[in-house]
Amino acid sequence: MNAEAAKAHVVIEASPHEDSVAARQAAAAFVLRNCPWADADAVLLVVSELVANVARHTAGWWRLHLSAGADALTVEMEDSSPLLPVPREPDLAGGGGFGWHMVLRLAGQVEVRPLPYGKRVQATWLRPAPAAAAEPATAV
Repeated sequence: MNAEAAKAHVVIEASPHEDSVAARQAAAAFVLRNCPWADADAVLLVVSELVANVARHTAGWWRLHLSAGADALTVEMEDSSPLLPVPREPDLAGGGGFGWHMVLRLAGQVEVRPLPYGKRVQATWLRPAPAAAAEPATAV
């Protein structure tokens, strides 16, 4: 069996007018089942932000993909808008501007790719390397 066939994968499709509850629930179950090593809180915050952003800034469809292999967890949001995310100065008076900064800080890697039909935002978390076993102390 090749590595691609061994990957766990889920696709969540929804209207941009839906809230992020179903997406968060599906992501939480996926992470628990396939990536117990991942920081579930960070993943769920990123999923929430990506869904909130498409609901606010995209008039058309969106699709959320989650996939997990042996060494990585990937969250991809595809939507119909060609407009790429732009960091804004956070507005402490309630005008927003915090979400994209949060996505960039919480995910290990973030890539944005224009597509012929819109764009894809991809957030990736790499599995942490196992801690090296401490060498036993030697008597002198």
